[in-house]
Order: sequence, then C-alpha cells, then structure tokens
Amino acid sequence: MGLRLLYLIFCRLLGCFLLLGRSTAANNAEILALRHEVTVLRRQIERPRLSWADRAVLSALARHLPPALRRHRLVTPGTLLNWHRRLVRWKWRQAPVRPGRPPLPEETVTLIQRLARENPT
Repeated sequence: MGLRLLYLIFCRLLGCFLLLGRSTAANNAEILALRHEVTVLRRQIERPRLSWADRAVLSALARHLPPALRRHRLVTPGTLLNWHRRLVRWKWRQAPVRPGRPPLPEETVTLIQRLARENPT
C-alpha cells in the first residue's frame, strides 16, 4: 500500500515537472482541444457525432499537441487518417459537374448548319 502511494506521488510530481517544461503554445492547444471535446460531448448522450467544423477544429488543434498527448484525445492520429481517407475517397467518387461538352449558343448552331448546307463537300 505504501509503495503504491509513493509511486502515485512520484508519477504526479513527474507530470507536474513535465508540464513546467512544455511550451505555452502546447499548453494552450491542449486546453482548447479539451474545451472543444467537452462541448462536443455535451451536445450528445450517445457516441459523439462530429460535424465537419468539429473535425476541422480538432484536427487543427491536434497538430500543436505533443505526440504523447495526441494519442489520448478524442481525435487520435488514426482518426485523423481515417477522416482524410474518407474525404479523398468521397472526392474521387464525385461525378463531374457537367459531363460532356457545354451547349452552344443558338446562333452558333444555326451558323454551323447554314455553312454545312452551303458547302457540301
């Protein structure tokens, strides 16, 4: 029991020292990521469903977190890769905007037909 207590105290002290050594930007990014995760989790009772805006905010903030913290967030590096794969797959499955040639103006069509009748070769 006493050894476990000493181990937990040591872990907490080590964590505090590591926090002091981190940059302010990393601390701010972690705080912002945690706040956004909390707001996402408050919106739903079930499994959180992230909108595209939530994904954009969390992925932008995840870039500024240290790698050790990135693995334990709501959005992990694997999640970011899955989102990117899904986005690329969706992008390449989209049909072209207008397949084929765009329509010609009516006066151009009548001019082409008149020239074809006048020059039958």
